[in-house]
Amino acid sequence: QARVERMEQFQKEKEELDKGCRECKRKLAECQKKMKELEVSEAEGGKKELEKLQAEAQQLKNEERSWENKLEELKKKEKNMPWNVDTLSKDGFSKSVFNVKPEQKEETEEEKEEKQKTFVERYEKQIKHFGMLRRWDDSQKYLSDNPHLVCEEMANYLVIWCIDLEVEEKHALMEQVAHQTIVMQFILELAKSLKVDPRACFRQFFTKIKTADQQYMEGFNDELEAFKERVRGRAKARYEKAMREYEEEERQKRLGPGGLDPVEVYESLPPELQKCFDVKDVQMLQDAISKMDPTEAKYHMQRCIDSGLW
Repeated sequence: QARVERMEQFQKEKEELDKGCRECKRKLAECQKKMKELEVSEAEGGKKELEKLQAEAQQLKNEERSWENKLEELKKKEKNMPWNVDTLSKDGFSKSVFNVKPEQKEETEEEKEEKQKTFVERYEKQIKHFGMLRRWDDSQKYLSDNPHLVCEEMANYLVIWCIDLEVEEKHALMEQVAHQTIVMQFILELAKSLKVDPRACFRQFFTKIKTADQQYMEGFNDELEAFKERVRGRAKARYEKAMREYEEEERQKRLGPGGLDPVEVYESLPPELQKCFDVKDVQMLQDAISKMDPTEAKYHMQRCIDSGLW
């Protein structure tokens, strides 16, 4: 989202500069046209008007240079922006066997699941090896040696692995694997923007990231931090769901013959009855019941029987 907003802001700025520059050039052309007309005319007061137009033309030329300088600065900025396809060399793609991504029919969910399962069964060890790498050069070399890993299935596994690690409270390891997950996701995004197979452009990503300026690295790090937050949120949700399922399972085990939970029944009892169950004193319980309203006493005792508490 941050990258999209930056790109939108950049595009807006570029359009405004283009518009301003074009408008300045138009005014300058009109001014120069008027100057030429005055130069050939012999109208009275023409000299004074000509001097006025010359001063205006000089001012417009200065403005034109200013607009052009701003556009030049914007072009330099554009070269350092992530995934700018105009600044990426495509020569290497022309000879690649992975050049253009072939049109594929939409896979069903079952097909995707089977494909993911088969991929993990075959390459899980290699995926985990990549997830533990730290240096850019090591990651690039490993993918060069194992280009089959550069795919959606690899990214999917890394995401799930990150959540598993966070659930297991292996926070440092999760952050390490999260870094490699974002590396893979950036490569896949680059492939989509260039409309090529990911195996054809991962080297361009590493070339870009190893020479990146501050803005580019901030974009990568922003995405990494946002991803880690999402992982923590997913891990927390998974843990809470597991706890709810465990508690419900334990509750089902506790249910008495009437289908009531003895813990819930005990907590709903008046304090004087709870005390009887705490000390396990039958006589004390009978005395407490005898002092209660018969209807209320019957209600509580029936719940105790249905829950197995009595």
